[in-house]
Amino acid sequence: MQKNVEKMTINYSPNFDLKKRHKNEIKFLIFHYTGMKNDKLAIKKLTSFNSNVSCHYYITSSGKLIKMVPDLYVAWHAGKSNWKNDKSLNHNSIGIEISNPGHYHGYRKFNDKQIRTLIEVSQNLIKKYKINKKNILGHSDIAPLRKLDPGEKFPWKTLSKNKIGIWHNVSYKKEKLFRDKISEFNLIDFRKYLIKIGYRIDYKNSFQLKKLTKIFQMRFRPEKVDGKLDFECYMIAKSLKNLQ
Repeated sequence: MQKNVEKMTINYSPNFDLKKRHKNEIKFLIFHYTGMKNDKLAIKKLTSFNSNVSCHYYITSSGKLIKMVPDLYVAWHAGKSNWKNDKSLNHNSIGIEISNPGHYHGYRKFNDKQIRTLIEVSQNLIKKYKINKKNILGHSDIAPLRKLDPGEKFPWKTLSKNKIGIWHNVSYKKEKLFRDKISEFNLIDFRKYLIKIGYRIDYKNSFQLKKLTKIFQMRFRPEKVDGKLDFECYMIAKSLKNLQ
C-alpha cells in the first residue's frame, strides 16, 4: 500500500513549460538532491519565480511527499543534459528532488523514510508511464561535468532490488580482487562501454576523464570514489553495457 503517495500534499511551483505534453513522451525518471541546508530553503527556491528551477516531486527530510509540478508539464530540473541520443531531458522526464544538504553543505546518508517514499512514488510512476529501468538516472549521470547529485550515498543498489534503476553483476569477491589494478584494461574500451551505457561526454583532457570516472563510481562503485580508473571500474562498466 502506497501510504506516502496517498498522503501527498501540493505546493505548486511556477517554473514549468505552459505547453502540456503527452504521457507517452515521459520516458525518464531523474533523481536529484536539493543541495540546500534544509527543507524550508529548498522549497522556497523551487517555488520562487526568480529561481528558474523546479521539480515534479519533492521528498522532505522526514519522508513526506510534495507535488510541485503536474506530471504532464515540463519541470525545470535537468538543465543542459544528455543520455544516449536524448538531449535536454526536461522535455521527456519526471524530476524528483530529495532533501539533502549535498556535498557543499554536509552531505549525509538519505534516511529510511525518504527512501521508502522514493520507492513508492517511483514504482507508481514507472507503472503509470511504463518507464524502462535503464532510463532511471541521477542528475550527475546526465550532466557529469556539472552535477554531483544524488551522490555516492544514494542507495542505487537497494533501489535496483526494487526494480528501480540498474545495477552491475560483478560479484563482491571479484570487486575486491579488481580494485586498484590499473594495468589490465583498455581505456578505449572503457569509453565505448560508457557510451553504450548511455553517458554522453567526449572528455577533452585528463581532468574531465577523472570527473567522469568519479561520477561513474558514485553511481556504481560508491565504496571508493577517487576518480581513478581501475580494473574494477572497467569490469563494472563492461557488465553494465551488456544490460543495454
